[in-house]
Amino acid sequence: MNGILEIKQTIASIILTATEKALQEGKLPQIALPEVTVERPQKVGYGDYASPIALKLSRASGKNPMDIAKIIAEYIELTPELSSVAVAPPGFINFNLATTWLSTQVEQILASGENYGDIDTGKGKSVQIEFVSANPTGPLHVGHGRGAVLGSTLANILEAAGYNVEKEFYINDAGNQMSTFYKSLYARYQQACGVEAEMPQEGYFGQYVTDLARQIKSGVGDKFLKLPEDEGQLALGKLGVQNMLALIRSDLARLGVEYDCWFSEQSLFDNGQFAKVVDKLKSDGHLAQKENATWFVSSALGEDKNNVIIRSNGTPTYFGTDIAYHNNKFAERHFERVIDIWGADHHGHVSRMSAVMQALKLDPLRLKIIISQLVTLKRGSELVRVSKRTGDMITLANVLDEVGVDACRFFFLARSADSQMDFDLDLAKKESSENPVYYVQYAHARIASILRLAQEEGLNHTDGDTSLLTDDAELALIRIMLQLPEIVEYSARTLEPQNLPHYAQDLANCFHSFYKHCRVVAVENPEQSKARLKLIASTKVVLAKVLGLMGMSAPEVM
Repeated sequence: MNGILEIKQTIASIILTATEKALQEGKLPQIALPEVTVERPQKVGYGDYASPIALKLSRASGKNPMDIAKIIAEYIELTPELSSVAVAPPGFINFNLATTWLSTQVEQILASGENYGDIDTGKGKSVQIEFVSANPTGPLHVGHGRGAVLGSTLANILEAAGYNVEKEFYINDAGNQMSTFYKSLYARYQQACGVEAEMPQEGYFGQYVTDLARQIKSGVGDKFLKLPEDEGQLALGKLGVQNMLALIRSDLARLGVEYDCWFSEQSLFDNGQFAKVVDKLKSDGHLAQKENATWFVSSALGEDKNNVIIRSNGTPTYFGTDIAYHNNKFAERHFERVIDIWGADHHGHVSRMSAVMQALKLDPLRLKIIISQLVTLKRGSELVRVSKRTGDMITLANVLDEVGVDACRFFFLARSADSQMDFDLDLAKKESSENPVYYVQYAHARIASILRLAQEEGLNHTDGDTSLLTDDAELALIRIMLQLPEIVEYSARTLEPQNLPHYAQDLANCFHSFYKHCRVVAVENPEQSKARLKLIASTKVVLAKVLGLMGMSAPEVM
């Protein structure tokens, strides 16, 4: 299952052995050997794998890298998986996979089935991914959707890489935003009951608040107006939060996002964990009192300035509760690694969290924060304006209604998280090769159609001989399928899920190119047909796997 990753290890091993022999025989200067790395060549025609070992040795010895590469190549003993070794400027050692070995990998892919591409670099280590974590004060917008897709896809990748992953939604159900939401909903509820009421100046003015107030009023009447105002406002607010959370859960479920844990911010206060971490920081000398507020002395840990964790009025800041929350993740629940996916407005919060990790006596490298940049909605060249509080808002649900789940997921993944992205709603709906979602899914559906046709023609490919796969187009398709385990390994290591949609497009393009070049169903040449049917059946497996990792469907018909 991990054959292609083992090939890289094999190549590294034979390069090391060859280099050591050259050193022993005095063909190379006596210098310490660097780590042997093996990578995919950036240019087509330079083999399947390449090593820059000669370039590294050149820097240390001053010797010409091409000369070093030629010397090492003379000592290389090829294994059955490899057909040739060559030297290319400015000093790379390139390797080609053997055609006979490549053709056997079709059977390996089919045998692995839905597990193809899975690796075990994680070895069961625990990883928590926290993402979206929106205030339950309104429906999710497209920015939340991007974070949701990034987080859930990253979880899929890490699980495929052998990690034990837990997905978490942090419910921000404490603090000033909740108080503002309660007041806004209460004012709209009063209005729905025929009572004049002013909205708070910084309130939530979206139509959804009015709709929610009317919905509650139609269910319970003026029940909350009969209570003392503070009590009624709190009870109504909590009911409103329940409704908002139900809506958030529903939208995320539509997007194919499920969580293992919904963690309440309020629970940090209810069970004393906030007070506990404040006491710990105080006893370790990381807190200071100034202007009646409690400050985290982050300047002593590399930050430019100190940060308030408890305001002068006694209420905790968002940063303060985040300290308690992360202490809970590491000290209470013992995750080996934590990944947070935050919106662009949290960028300034990243460096101070590194100082928090130091103060809590935790390795800062165990916490990785990914900032998901803004999404700009477009219809062709026209911008779609959004605003959360005025009610002029395009929600995630609106986008799902318009373009569907698969298009949402693919487009949100297509750019790296740290890049702002344009989401073209018109393009996402096109049923043509211009739309990458359609292009990739059509490849899967086309294979399914070909396999059905073959069955109708009486061609059973189960005994197909894959050694007959020697055409360049056939071998190119096998080569790109073999990249999936490497894509999973690299994406898990770098936490960059955008590699998946790029790979999916490359795979689909390679299949479509193969199909134009090679006739698959030919009853007059059944042996070749069966070999090619087996090849495209394995392609279907790989396409389904990568679509599944992205949380997308693999249609049988389009």
